Amino acid sequence: MSLAEQILYEDNHLLALNKQCGQIVQGDKTGDAPLPELIKSYIKERDSKPGNVFCGVIHRLDRPVSGVVLFAKTSKALSRMNDSVKDREMQKTYWALCKEAPLHHEGHLEDWLLRNEKQNKSFVVKADTKGAKLAILDYRLVGITNGGYHLLEIDLHTGRHHQIRAQLANIGCHIKGDLKYGAARSNPDGGISLHARSITFIHPVQKTPLTIIAPPPQEAIWEEIQYLNENNL
Repeated sequence: MSLAEQILYEDNHLLALNKQCGQIVQGDKTGDAPLPELIKSYIKERDSKPGNVFCGVIHRLDRPVSGVVLFAKTSKALSRMNDSVKDREMQKTYWALCKEAPLHHEGHLEDWLLRNEKQNKSFVVKADTKGAKLAILDYRLVGITNGGYHLLEIDLHTGRHHQIRAQLANIGCHIKGDLKYGAARSNPDGGISLHARSITFIHPVQKTPLTIIAPPPQEAIWEEIQYLNENNL
């Protein structure tokens, strides 16, 4: 999929992409080009811009995760969106395919997570553990596949490291392909079946609410989902 095909929304201030598994939002030790650099090159060529192109990172998605990710095209938009993120005004919803069904079809999870930098992994720990941070999410079962996978829709209320992966694994719902958090086997592309489905926020300039929805990956397992409610289509 080309970068142009990944664009979900764009105006003079913001650009939202449907990130593919394997793409990175920020540079890492692999040396692969991060999305902001690809976006700047794309806009510069598309719009024949003579000067530098601005592209600021508003929030992040892990490399193996797909879905909507938002970037700022101006420094003013970046500053205002950073304030929105800090004030928890941005609502994020994720989809996760899990082999195991949760005990309850919907639930509210509050856990204390401790990040291990060396292992690049977060663990559910006791509340009084030094350095632990509160992680909160709501989930509900919204679909199933012919192969016995369960689609969970997650509303994220905090933005902790590997939060969804750690919290779902803690209740026995391992995300497909997520070996780090207990999945039985990896996905062919090395990613995990966790998808940033949508984000809702107040536009930094227009001051109106905006929701951006990202279609799931074009893979057989996502296409065979039987939704329990037509609103999830």
